Amino acid sequence: MTPPRFIAVEDFFGPPARAAASISPDGTRIAYLAPWRNRLNVWIENIDGTGPPRCVTADANRTVREYYWTEDPRWLLYAQDGDGDENWHLYRVDLDDPGATAVDLTPFPGSRVVHFELPAGRAGQALLTLNLRTLEEFDLHELDIATGELTLLARNPGHVTSWLRGRGDELFATTMTSAGNLELARWDSATSTPHPLLVFDGRDYPMGIYPVQITPDGTSVWIGSNRGTDRTRLVRVDLASGAEIDVDSHPTFDLDTRPQVNPALPSPLILDRRTGELIGARYLRERQVIRPLDPHFAEVLKNLSVLSDGDLAAVSSDESGQRWIAAFTHDRDPGRTYFYDHSTGVSRLLFRPFPHLEPATLAPMTPVTVTSRDGLGLPCHLTLPVGVEPRGLPMVVELHGGPWYRDSWGFDAGVQLLANRGYAVLQVNFRGSTGYGKAFVDAAVGEFAGRMHDDVIDAVSWAVGEGYADPGRVAIFGGSYGGYATLVGITRTPDVFAAAIDYVGVSDLENFMRTIPEFGKRFLTNNFHRFVGNPDIPEQAAEIAIRSPINRIDRIRTPLLVIQGANDVRVVRAESDSLVEALRGRGVDVEYMVKADEGHGFVNPDNLIDMYHAVERFLARHLGSAAANSGT
Repeated sequence: MTPPRFIAVEDFFGPPARAAASISPDGTRIAYLAPWRNRLNVWIENIDGTGPPRCVTADANRTVREYYWTEDPRWLLYAQDGDGDENWHLYRVDLDDPGATAVDLTPFPGSRVVHFELPAGRAGQALLTLNLRTLEEFDLHELDIATGELTLLARNPGHVTSWLRGRGDELFATTMTSAGNLELARWDSATSTPHPLLVFDGRDYPMGIYPVQITPDGTSVWIGSNRGTDRTRLVRVDLASGAEIDVDSHPTFDLDTRPQVNPALPSPLILDRRTGELIGARYLRERQVIRPLDPHFAEVLKNLSVLSDGDLAAVSSDESGQRWIAAFTHDRDPGRTYFYDHSTGVSRLLFRPFPHLEPATLAPMTPVTVTSRDGLGLPCHLTLPVGVEPRGLPMVVELHGGPWYRDSWGFDAGVQLLANRGYAVLQVNFRGSTGYGKAFVDAAVGEFAGRMHDDVIDAVSWAVGEGYADPGRVAIFGGSYGGYATLVGITRTPDVFAAAIDYVGVSDLENFMRTIPEFGKRFLTNNFHRFVGNPDIPEQAAEIAIRSPINRIDRIRTPLLVIQGANDVRVVRAESDSLVEALRGRGVDVEYMVKADEGHGFVNPDNLIDMYHAVERFLARHLGSAAANSGT
């Protein structure tokens, strides 16, 4: 068979030519991200192609990832943090003045915007959840976009997790009780107290309730609920009575809640641009299903769906609902983006983000199910190199973060790089992964470094048993929780793995729980404390220590690459520093990469390129490659 055409690391991890396009409210322009000084910045272009594109942001330090049109065609907003510290600030761009610099609307040291909303019917205003008063508590503010004036609407007494504004000036809050339950409450602004309307069992929501979206008339809120069911469905809660009314559900799929962890993904709720009404809902299992909830959108969706055999990703329309921009998720042709005019039925391709990547040279990602030793079906994704006999291959097991997240079908640059070098790649959605029902998540309670790890080993055994993988050439590679799982792998079952890569991973569970930001610690009740233990309870602290790889490093003999962002506020640098120092003290083969301008996951293209060159070299040295042209 013909080995795959060699594709350079730079071709996978250099910035896309264009990405993340959306249409202006009046339908005359599109905005998108494109390189400026090797960083993604926001560009504007006329929809009819007249006039040259114009770069409207100028951040040469860090890639811009999120931007927002406002109802006023003069203003565009974008979010940016500082070198990965996650202190998100909101910036305003004046589209009428090309020479003007962006204005930081939240220029407060140490502060961060954790939620931002442009409410329907309130032109020129935005709602911000911001820790301006104190770094530990997030209050609700109203922002005048034109002047930058901030008005405090509600002060957080310490237990409010999110804010909503209903009709007029009515305010609502989600709060967490001392027992960890989640309450939806009417907020009394005069006394700064909540009056509960509805209580959710916090154990069913390890990452909190999502989505939570006020309806346009301000009388209700749409919520992703799994109350009384295994699946997450869409309900509407009446804010006067607290009554919960089913809106939509899928018979076997969960509502897609991945954006709760990865905001770059599109919301599961598709809303009308002008009215804010719900027109569609996204569900996900092996592939995405969109259920249209509006006749007009049903017609639009039918016509958009024929443009690609991928899954519809980000979609935006003008206020008339006639002009649309649609991008598609695809395992080999990522981000293909179209303009579609519903009034004429005419569509045209706007761009492919990576025009230099030919789909035929990339590897298909195939959903597979592996049965665990205790009978649980583990949804996985297998990617096999193109042009290589899929027998006895070196294999990389990739593990996602969270663990309350999931891998899904689509383009993954790291997976494609490995497949191009001749490796089989197996992504494992171990128990605890979200999107497969409540029971699948609950199966992970008490199973850190236990059955969650068994799931990984069972997946490796499956790949070996099917003949895909050479048992002597299997590597494990994970980020965040996946980095923790990588370290568990080489401390619990060191003979299984020939190489390991820990990317911003947890080595010491107790230190991790004690060093996350103060405002995040209240959420530990329903996730880490419930699933692995509370370090303030002595008997649980002892169990946490047993499940922490830092306390079992005497068992590590697998070659290890550790990668860390210096500004990581979720998994602090000390997690990696202490691990590497201890291993080097024992003479263990460990490589260590730290990037001074990154946080919890690398963003800037040059850092990603450096990282994957290191990954490529490391795996070639310890696994070899089935590809004749590995490039290493």
